[in-house]
Amino acid sequence: MFFLYIIPVGLLVGFAAGGKPSNLEKLPLRWIGLLLPALIIQLLIFPTFTSTALFSYATAPLHILSYCMLVLWIVGNRGLTPILVLAAGAVCNMLALLFNGGFMPASVGALQKAGLPILAETLINNGAYSNLILMSSDTRLNLLGDLLYIPKWIPFSSAFSIGDLLISLALVWLIAKGMRTTHDKRPVQAA
Repeated sequence: MFFLYIIPVGLLVGFAAGGKPSNLEKLPLRWIGLLLPALIIQLLIFPTFTSTALFSYATAPLHILSYCMLVLWIVGNRGLTPILVLAAGAVCNMLALLFNGGFMPASVGALQKAGLPILAETLINNGAYSNLILMSSDTRLNLLGDLLYIPKWIPFSSAFSIGDLLISLALVWLIAKGMRTTHDKRPVQAA
């Protein structure tokens, strides 16, 4: 749910910088077709708007597949500066996932402070749920896991990782940058 703030914040920053939403369509993004399937996979395998996932099979491999699609999209758009920050965030998340069998270590404390006590209790009782695994001394790269949180008094609060934060900041930057510039690649003619 943390990612629901990206578009509104990006638009606010873009407006504050004097940008226009109409400039976004001129952003020179390539391979956009990789993003929708990656998003659909994540919406299906994670309990985003319900208490259970819509598709509860092969969660770890599908999670990694969605990140592979994101990595391909990043490679195709590496010329844009915000994409480098997004790549750093994706690498952080991919490392945490790969070193933990496709699961993201999640801090029970962060989940509780985010107002997700049922999810925290489920992790304590079961050790894993959806794409999350209980953060412990047995999980690896815990620093890259879901340690951060949005407090429960803020709508759509959740726990999130450093990688999620970097991805979010990069997308806000990309939206704001896209709104501010015209992306006209025609050469400037001398007077």
